[in-house]
Amino acid sequence: MISVFGSANMDLVAYVPSAPKLGETVTGRAFRTIPGGKGANQAVAAARAGSQVAFIGAVGDDAFGPELRGALFEAGIDTSRLRVEPGPSGIAHIVVEDSGGNSIVVVPGANGSVTGCSAEDIEMIARSRALLLQLELPLEGVVEAARAARTAGVPVILTPAPVVELPDELLDAVDLIVPNEHEAADITGVTDPDDALKALLDRVPEAVITLGSRGALYGSRAGARLLVPAVPVEAVDTTAAGDTFVGALATARSEGRAPADALRFASTAAALSVQREGASTSMPSRAEIDAALT
Repeated sequence: MISVFGSANMDLVAYVPSAPKLGETVTGRAFRTIPGGKGANQAVAAARAGSQVAFIGAVGDDAFGPELRGALFEAGIDTSRLRVEPGPSGIAHIVVEDSGGNSIVVVPGANGSVTGCSAEDIEMIARSRALLLQLELPLEGVVEAARAARTAGVPVILTPAPVVELPDELLDAVDLIVPNEHEAADITGVTDPDDALKALLDRVPEAVITLGSRGALYGSRAGARLLVPAVPVEAVDTTAAGDTFVGALATARSEGRAPADALRFASTAAALSVQREGASTSMPSRAEIDAALT
């Protein structure tokens, strides 16, 4: 089982030819509400890729709360540790350009209440084969979850987004960090991905930097270095690419795949996702990933 300690948001998605500049109004071609949040997205991606998944987080007591829970449940995810808090659920306002690029504003809502782990949360983490973390929840809660995993000997995979200053007490509990190239530059202060990878490996045992259409760069303190090319596709919506990659990567690693095979599996899943609109709704099934790999 993979546990995800993370955010659940309702994505409010507007599709436009190009995003408005400050002070500008543009006409969109479509609007959708789609269950999302980096945590929930990674949970759905891992479940569709073939893992048993449990989700730890919070939704509000508004109309979006049951929808978010239902989307996770329909994906086969254990929602017993998804609590309901008074007030609104988290939302993300997403503008998707016809080119596939996007910009996102996140309002945490109930996610902001997840400042720590209950005894039941810690028990679930301890029973897991991996713990996925992101930074859309309060940092103190993320640190506590990471420590619980480290104490139990459970590998921790961190997506450092949105970027914040990462304390040593968090990184000391992380086994693998997976930033995109912009996040890696923000964290390390260097823009070259190879140099950023070296800087990340000074702080964690393994790192993957996703490079968009250029693929993914992997390194470990043991000296391994891999550049896995991206699968060439025509992107429709890149919103879910990173979370699909991480969820599929966690699944592949939990199955014992070698780094090169795990990265190819994850890259294939991400390539499938960007050919469809939406976040959780775009994520491929295990059968689709396996078929694309053959």
